[in-house]
Amino acid sequence: MSHDKPKHYSASGYDLSPLPSIVYERRVKDLTPEERRVLLASGTETPFCGGLLHEHAAGTFVCRLCTLPLFRSTDKFESGTGWPSFSRPFDPEHITRSEDTSHGMSRAEIRCARCAGHLGHVFPDGPPPTGERHCVNSVSLRFLPGTDHVSPEDTDA
Repeated sequence: MSHDKPKHYSASGYDLSPLPSIVYERRVKDLTPEERRVLLASGTETPFCGGLLHEHAAGTFVCRLCTLPLFRSTDKFESGTGWPSFSRPFDPEHITRSEDTSHGMSRAEIRCARCAGHLGHVFPDGPPPTGERHCVNSVSLRFLPGTDHVSPEDTDA
C-alpha cells in the first residue's frame, strides 16, 4: 500500500505537489544568501539591479527554487519600476496570492504555488488585457531562453 500523497496538476499539466523534502533541502542549500533572503524570507531586491530586468529574449521565466514555469517572455513589459514586470502568469494556478499589509500599505503578495517561494507583488496598474503588473524579484526567477513553452517533464522534481 502506497502512502504517497496524490499529485496535484495545474490545468496546463504541471505538477504542483510540494517538492520532496530531500529535494527541497538540497535546492535551498544551493541558493545564494540573497536568493534565500528574497525567496524564503519575503525580501525585496534593490530596484534596477536585478539580473533579469533587461532580459528581452524569447523564453520562459521559472521559479529559481523549484523550476515551475511562472511567466512567459511575451507577457513581460517595461514598467519603469526597477523590477521585471509581467502582465499575467504562465498559468494562474502556478501563483498564489495573499494580502500583504507590511510597509504601511495593502498589496497582493505572490508566491510560487509549488514551493511557496516569495516572488514579489501584483498591482492593478498593468497593461491590457489583464490590467495587472506582476512585479517580480529577479533572484526569484531563472530564465530559460528559446521558447515560451517548457515541457512539464522538464520541471518536475
